[in-house]
Amino acid sequence: MESWLTKGKMKIRYPLSITHLAVIFALLAGVALAQVPKPFQGSITAINGSTLTVKTDADGVYQVEVSSDAAILRIAPGAKDLSSAEKISFSDLAVSDRALVKPDSNATGTTVHALRIVAIKQADVALKQQKDREDWQRRGVGGLVKSVDAAAGVIVLTSGAGVLAKTITVHTAKATMLKRYAPASVRYDEAQPELIDAIHVGDQLRARGEKNADGTEITAEDVVSGSFRSIAGTITSLDAAGATLVVKDLATKKQVTIHITAEAQMRRLPEMMARMLAMRLKGTASGGQGGLGGNASAANGGATGGQHGGGGGQWGGQHGGAGGVAPDPQQMLSRAPAIQLGDLQKGEAVMLVATDGTSEVSAITLLAGVEPLLEAPAASQNLLSNWSMNGGAGAAEAAAQ
Repeated sequence: MESWLTKGKMKIRYPLSITHLAVIFALLAGVALAQVPKPFQGSITAINGSTLTVKTDADGVYQVEVSSDAAILRIAPGAKDLSSAEKISFSDLAVSDRALVKPDSNATGTTVHALRIVAIKQADVALKQQKDREDWQRRGVGGLVKSVDAAAGVIVLTSGAGVLAKTITVHTAKATMLKRYAPASVRYDEAQPELIDAIHVGDQLRARGEKNADGTEITAEDVVSGSFRSIAGTITSLDAAGATLVVKDLATKKQVTIHITAEAQMRRLPEMMARMLAMRLKGTASGGQGGLGGNASAANGGATGGQHGGGGGQWGGQHGGAGGVAPDPQQMLSRAPAIQLGDLQKGEAVMLVATDGTSEVSAITLLAGVEPLLEAPAASQNLLSNWSMNGGAGAAEAAAQ
């Protein structure tokens, strides 16, 4: 007769054995899966022999072995499929190119073996980005969201500041590409498709499409929006190595740590340009002051005059338009000299638009040389907010998807 102890051992022994086997099989399956990742995309950071180092958009790094029979294709940025893909050789690949890698599922080992690589040349990406920037500037509008009618697909913006403030009506349709910036991100290529319901009053919004003659209405092809924070204050400390600075916000009187990413726009207003903008924001300069900029540039001499048009009212000719039309402040800001973090100094006043946050944010746009603008802080913040969304700067980055 089988004892109670024997029964107990049998009851315990077999379930444990089965459990151990299940765990072992699961671990083995996990190892196999880890060796063969799903298709991934990223940037080529190194080429060594027939091996590529690819840093993915999710910050992973893969060593990719490319055999002689692997398919290597090149597409143009923005291509929707491979119908226009061009076959290229391994030697045509270069560091900084974008690559979409399809691994060979039959390969073993820790190195990824590429079955197919679809590449986009970095030079093509840069050219596409430049064209996108120009198109957004030419066919785009921007501003702060005043109202949203989701049912009608209509968004109303307030744009400009001071005497240049105006209302813009954005019409959207089913074909309109609506995107929204990811939280704590300033990268256009990380913006995600969203419904119009995701757009809220007070958001910054940029739209591109067909505008009417005075730019007060636009039938949008692309819309990108997000919630951001405007800050004006003085720099209390700088950390060039850590790519950060601390600013005392004039509105809240609190310290805010500003992270300067590679995508941040940083510019410095020449003194005379800053005074001109301040006068326009306060409404003390008339709409026909196109020549004022030329005289200001001439008075400011070498650096400003050389960049913005010197004497003879050339500023007015370049930026004022025909008939003495006032220059566009957003275009003026875009033409201000670019600077680096090391060009800033402790105690200097800055204005910026950043990701939403309380004590730590990432800068989207930072403007120095703004002391005259702080005399009209509310209008200046609206001006900077409108300029900061110069949409599409990284639109081509997602082309390898």
